Amino acid sequence: MNNMATNQRYVVQFRRKRTGRTDYHKRLKLLSGDTIRMVIRKSVHHMRLQLIEYNPQGDKVIVSATTQELTKKGYKGGTGNLPAAYLCGILLAHKAKAKKIERAIADIGLSTPVQGSVLFAAVAGAKEGGLDVPTSDEALPKMDRLTGKHIADYAKLLKKDDAHYKRVFSAYLKHGIVPENLPAHIDDIKKKLK
Repeated sequence: MNNMATNQRYVVQFRRKRTGRTDYHKRLKLLSGDTIRMVIRKSVHHMRLQLIEYNPQGDKVIVSATTQELTKKGYKGGTGNLPAAYLCGILLAHKAKAKKIERAIADIGLSTPVQGSVLFAAVAGAKEGGLDVPTSDEALPKMDRLTGKHIADYAKLLKKDDAHYKRVFSAYLKHGIVPENLPAHIDDIKKKLK
């Protein structure tokens, strides 16, 4: 017997809705504002930020920035953490200025909005870079977390146990950065981006 419904009213949902990739109600609300969207997508190791304009033939990407670009600018820290998302937001805002884009609305897709998360670190960076993204200040992470002070403090704490310290911060040490100096390194990269 066929598992599909045979009722005349049965309508097959769009494939992206069936697979859980798109929330069409949320997308319609974002598009009805007729404002450029700041699309924020994260993976385990990277962040991708895009400014996208709606077009009936298909959305048009105007500006894009990824945390992988930060390594080309001299950033030596991890690319999947809060400071990297923050710097990526600053990079996106500066690219948007070149295209004369001043305002965007945040589109986090199906990600759960968590106060102080990596998603909002990217928004904080974009706001600091000069892009107007309407967001509550309570949702944004604290400046200590954006500049990597929490990572530096943890590194100082682990410094007593050298083997554990080298294991946890092996990626930082491999790239030639001392984790305790991460806030100063992030300030240097911010100056390069500006």
